[in-house]
Amino acid sequence: MPLTLKHTGTVTLKTPRLTLRRYRTEDAPAMYKNWASDPEVTRFLTWNAHKDPSETAAIVAAWVETYESEETYHWGIEYEGELIGDLAVVLANWKHGYAVLGYCLGRAYWGKGIMSEAVKAVTAFLIREVGYHRIIIRHAVKNPASGRVAEKCGFTREGVQREHFLNRDGKFLDIVMWAILESELPG
Repeated sequence: MPLTLKHTGTVTLKTPRLTLRRYRTEDAPAMYKNWASDPEVTRFLTWNAHKDPSETAAIVAAWVETYESEETYHWGIEYEGELIGDLAVVLANWKHGYAVLGYCLGRAYWGKGIMSEAVKAVTAFLIREVGYHRIIIRHAVKNPASGRVAEKCGFTREGVQREHFLNRDGKFLDIVMWAILESELPG
């Protein structure tokens, strides 16, 4: 029997400390300041730190347009009224019922449990409301902080994909894969 997903698009999610919401064009300055311009934040991502606020503004404008699709799941992470990070479904397979999450957070907010709180909320939403069976997190072996987020959120480490990802410096990176199944979601 085929899996049926109930796509809703990006809806606002609230946690005790966070508001996860759609981007707005006026979010570009906060995104640039809080994470997009920081090479330490983007070190293991597919894109380089932005050199100019106009680069961030163009990307945010493009993201805002994607919300026309109910199949887009992309949140800005707001903490104490400030946009501080990003969390999105970066890859999805509807036939097989899985979604891969990607995320980044401003360095000033690392180590506070913020990303774990956001990932738990999005994972629960994607499984309970949309109907995904499996949520995946992948990260570079050299970025164990992302693995700690996955572990805190109840994901199971499934293994290492050797030289799976060609980074922007032309080097192949080993990638750790984590997943949580619908049946493993707490509560």
